[in-house]
Amino acid sequence: MKGLLIIEFEGKEEVFEGRFIGAPLVQPVSGEIVFNTSMTGYQEILTDPSYAGQIIAFTSAHIGNTGVNPEDVESKKIHARGMILSNYCSMPSHFRSNATLDDFLKRNAITALTDVDTRALTLFLRDRGVVPGYFTTDELRSSKTVPQFMAASHDWIMETTTKEPYWLKAIGDHQSKYKVVAYDYGVKAQLLRELQLRGCDVWVVPADYPAEKVLKTIESEKMNGVFLSNGPGDPSVATYAVKNVKDLLGKTPIFGVCMGHQILSLALGARTYKLKYGHRGANQPVKNFKTASVEISSHNHGYAVDASTLPAMAAVSHVNLNDDCCEGIDVPSMNAFSVQYHPESSPGPHDSSYLFDRFIERMSN
Repeated sequence: MKGLLIIEFEGKEEVFEGRFIGAPLVQPVSGEIVFNTSMTGYQEILTDPSYAGQIIAFTSAHIGNTGVNPEDVESKKIHARGMILSNYCSMPSHFRSNATLDDFLKRNAITALTDVDTRALTLFLRDRGVVPGYFTTDELRSSKTVPQFMAASHDWIMETTTKEPYWLKAIGDHQSKYKVVAYDYGVKAQLLRELQLRGCDVWVVPADYPAEKVLKTIESEKMNGVFLSNGPGDPSVATYAVKNVKDLLGKTPIFGVCMGHQILSLALGARTYKLKYGHRGANQPVKNFKTASVEISSHNHGYAVDASTLPAMAAVSHVNLNDDCCEGIDVPSMNAFSVQYHPESSPGPHDSSYLFDRFIERMSN
């Protein structure tokens, strides 16, 4: 079915044509249009809750080659509003594949637009920055069906977080050695799995779970630390999360990732800002100031921490070599640290997996 991506900006209209796969489009679907440069891992990307409210354009030339499988999911459903690709492979070949991407999209009621000039779209977004857009058809346009865009201040975290706390037990060869409280701002499954694989029982709590209840649980259950997860949207909207982390600082070891990094920084009094087109891909070079080494890392964020607003107690530990934005902080006096990127790298390289070991070390001390 012929499909259209409409982007409205500065009183103009940019139109990208293609054809729809996945779930049939019965009404326009809107979202923030972003691009991801990863060569693999489309299933993990689609199910990453951090993409809630967004339509993802994949820059890789072919999508669908490896099909889908039950293992490579980061949450229970697709959180992205839609996807855009250049060439769709309808006949996947992979020993773990049990369905096509088209099947997966239909099961999740998600529409994708293929046969799009994604190079032109990516250059457009790099030039103008991420913008809202929507999927539609000639018929829907002629009937003047207009999509409703979410306000920039919409709280996507509360749409993706767990509604009730739950426990995850340590897995693998390790017996339960540590207990971790994990704030779910839209957490990826692999992040929690990395903690489980290191001997952690993980108590996952909603994004707005009060700090006083966490502190009581830390005391009663002899918890060893707090993990702040990734998540979607503007961190400054999540004032409840910032307040909770403020109340926890200095009382337990804290490790934050992506949204967790931004929430920790806001709790310390820093400010965040929106990047022009964000970092989304598995090939971002990040310099580790402690080791003077460069890590190739996996990213998915549209906001960043303004390093100039961090307090003196917080040191910048990592920086992005593409644009010098803050990629990590360390606060030794509060026994807290965080990184902007994804050390679990699902998908992506594993250069940064040592960060989970650092968290274990800090909890053991």
